[in-house]
Amino acid sequence: MQSIRSLLLTAVGIAFTLMALVFTASLGLALAGIATVFVIGSAISARLMPKPVRATVNRNTGRREREPRIWNDGRGTIIDM
Repeated sequence: MQSIRSLLLTAVGIAFTLMALVFTASLGLALAGIATVFVIGSAISARLMPKPVRATVNRNTGRREREPRIWNDGRGTIIDM
């Protein structure tokens, strides 16, 4: 009777361990899939961001000075004189 009980408890322990292993592995795969979706989404959204547009100044004056560089980096207009 003692050996049957220990055999049964061993089988229950092994079954419980295997169920915990399967649950942990599936949870890990689900989290890895969610992280992959977020990484791919951020890569696509970074690729779709507008590129900075170079703005120029009309040079109607006869001055021989250096032309100021003006551009918009997406956060505001930058004027380099």
